[in-house]
Amino acid sequence: TALVTGATRGIGLAIAVRAARDGANVAFIGKTETPHPKLPGTIHDAARAIESAGGRALPIACDLRDEVAVEAAVAAAVDRFGGIDILVNNASAISLTGTLDTPAKRFDLMLGVNARGTFVASRACLPHLIAGAKSGRNPHVLTLAPPPTLVPKWYRDHVAYTLAKVGMSLVTLGMAEEFREQQPRAETGARESQHRIVERRLRAARRRADPRNQRIRVLRITARHDPQQRLDGRLPRRARAGLESLQQHFEAFRIQ
Repeated sequence: TALVTGATRGIGLAIAVRAARDGANVAFIGKTETPHPKLPGTIHDAARAIESAGGRALPIACDLRDEVAVEAAVAAAVDRFGGIDILVNNASAISLTGTLDTPAKRFDLMLGVNARGTFVASRACLPHLIAGAKSGRNPHVLTLAPPPTLVPKWYRDHVAYTLAKVGMSLVTLGMAEEFREQQPRAETGARESQHRIVERRLRAARRRADPRNQRIRVLRITARHDPQQRLDGRLPRRARAGLESLQQHFEAFRIQ
């Protein structure tokens, strides 16, 4: 069972559909219950797409900033499917604006959804992930966020948004270390940390490719729903090499 935040559309929906194709139960959190004048899809449309892909869906209308609502959503997923094996922290608020064009209210929104939302969702799922690990399962948390960096150019044009996204990375990184010792051993030896960041496994690929191409490469994977498809020859050679590594890691994310 996977719990995906922000799966009404875009990358979150693509991940949910791919998980469903691999036979997963998919509970997901979204805010859009009725058609939005500017944004496509509702949680009910997403549920139909997930079920059409072969999975069982549980759409949950929830504001990720509401801690009580998130805890209730996790409880509903556990009650419906019997547990949680994977949490996908995908939901993000975005405003690619400079400091003078970013009011404090928008700053609070991005920090609340991105960094705080990742913390709240992870914290709510942790007891169930730990229980799954003790019973011999292989729980994971996948956080869609960049590797932490102090390189100024990534903060220059939209410091508030970058801070919110890096906050997601740091929350996941910290929890990975905090709960490292609670991970059981498998027959093949010590498993990775329960909060293994997929982004950490992708660093080598990112170093080989221009970071400016990273968003394009990830979107190419998720939009197709099928990472085994051939690469787009228009990408630079180094970027294609990085994308091949990304495809391998997404293939490793198959749900058992």
